[in-house]
Amino acid sequence: MMIRMHSLALMALLVAGPALLTASPALAATAKVAAPHPGEAVYKNICQACHMANGKGGVGAGVILPLANNEKLEYPEYPISLVVQGRGAMPWFRDALTPQQIADVVAYVRINFGNKYRSKVTPEMVKEIIGDASTVREQE
Repeated sequence: MMIRMHSLALMALLVAGPALLTASPALAATAKVAAPHPGEAVYKNICQACHMANGKGGVGAGVILPLANNEKLEYPEYPISLVVQGRGAMPWFRDALTPQQIADVVAYVRINFGNKYRSKVTPEMVKEIIGDASTVREQE
């Protein structure tokens, strides 16, 4: 009998829960929804076309290397330099993305797709690599 009462109470809460949140601004204010990572939109709109939604890359007209579970992402300078300078089939994005967007998407990739690299990625790091890349391109 006790289990049945608990089950009914749980069902009532599940059914009434959303209505309670909208009916009570105080309850709705305490319900927290995690904001999406700022690099997620950049990844979904640009990177995902080649690296896929799961970050595993693919093979087709070329080989798109995986970002998932990628040990090369441990140090942020490596993925920043790839985004800034490009390499192989990877185009550079230094003229298409701001340093903030590059920092955001690199940070996003480094903590998603099985990667656990949480060290900070800043626009200043990106600007430094952009400066180095410009010097190299001028010398070529």
